[in-house]
Amino acid sequence: MADRLQFGILAGERSGDILGAGLIRALRHHYPNAEFTGIGGPDMESLGCQSLAPMERLSVMGFVEPIGRLPELLGIKRKLEQHFKAHPPAAFIGIDSPDFNLRVEEVLKRVGIPTIHYVSPSVWAYRKNRIHKIKRAVDLMLTLFPFETAIYEEHGVPVSCVGHPLADQIGFDDNKAQARANFGFSAEDALVALLPGSRGSEINRLAAPFLGAAVAALQSLPGLRFVIPYSGVESKACIEQALRQSNIFLGEQFQLIENSQLAMSAADFIVMASGTATLEAMLLRKPMLVCYRLAPLTYAIASRIVNVPHMALPNLLAGQRLVPELVQDEVTVTAIRDEILRYFSDPAGFEARLGEFERLHRGLRKDASATAAAAIKDLLNLPI
Repeated sequence: MADRLQFGILAGERSGDILGAGLIRALRHHYPNAEFTGIGGPDMESLGCQSLAPMERLSVMGFVEPIGRLPELLGIKRKLEQHFKAHPPAAFIGIDSPDFNLRVEEVLKRVGIPTIHYVSPSVWAYRKNRIHKIKRAVDLMLTLFPFETAIYEEHGVPVSCVGHPLADQIGFDDNKAQARANFGFSAEDALVALLPGSRGSEINRLAAPFLGAAVAALQSLPGLRFVIPYSGVESKACIEQALRQSNIFLGEQFQLIENSQLAMSAADFIVMASGTATLEAMLLRKPMLVCYRLAPLTYAIASRIVNVPHMALPNLLAGQRLVPELVQDEVTVTAIRDEILRYFSDPAGFEARLGEFERLHRGLRKDASATAAAAIKDLLNLPI
């Protein structure tokens, strides 16, 4: 074996970059001289991952939105495939971004390169016939959640549930008081965190009803205060534009905050876009309202092929409606305002769910990065 073991690795968005960085660190415990090439974000690149294209060029979502970017995406795909065929890695690891990564993985597996996919596609929710494509493309599937493994086991796809890194990182202590002190809030402040998403498209669809509901809730509870986290320059600019359009001025009542986890820790109640942040809120044991709204054409397609009882991760994990959800046309100023007011009229009503949140948290605590790296090591069975 060469002195420096080569891995191909590809993350298509920020959440994948975080997972990829944790996996790189864990793999280097087994293979100290390992090198990583593919596509990564700032966290992966800080660990020496060589990116062959900017990660943000892959950050598209939905059924319709990627169409306009198709020529560019196909060009990146060809470049990656040509590189890895010319320089075969010990394995290729695709992190999430299944519509892109599975296509690359299928090509590379065909030429004998072991392929690992980290983060299961929602094959259990829609387009279940994709399992056959996944079987052709993937030598090992690494899932984050226990309920995702059954379909792979049924179809003979090697699978390992590694848990979720957030469950490893977030402890069981209540850090609310400390988080509030960081922002200058008191224990008595009634505080709501508004998280309309991290992508510009999400923010453009959700910020207006979130902010409208905040203003409406203030008419009944004038002492409410709101924090709005942002995840980068684009996110901040989109939120600032939404604030201007809603005639809301930053100050004591509304504050922009860069650290979303601290903002959620400080909050009494969270209004948020559906996504990984809902898991983070659950691990922080926070009452929340989850909103899911897509572009109209994307939703028209999705609603015909997606078959799941819940949209929010806490509800999917529990198999029951632990937290309220609003989907598409249900996402209105009135409905969001009513959920905010409902919580503050009976905050103790949420306490019964805390035990279930903790049970789910413990079930996801598996030292995900280390467990994923160990599963990859077992698959490859390489000399160290």
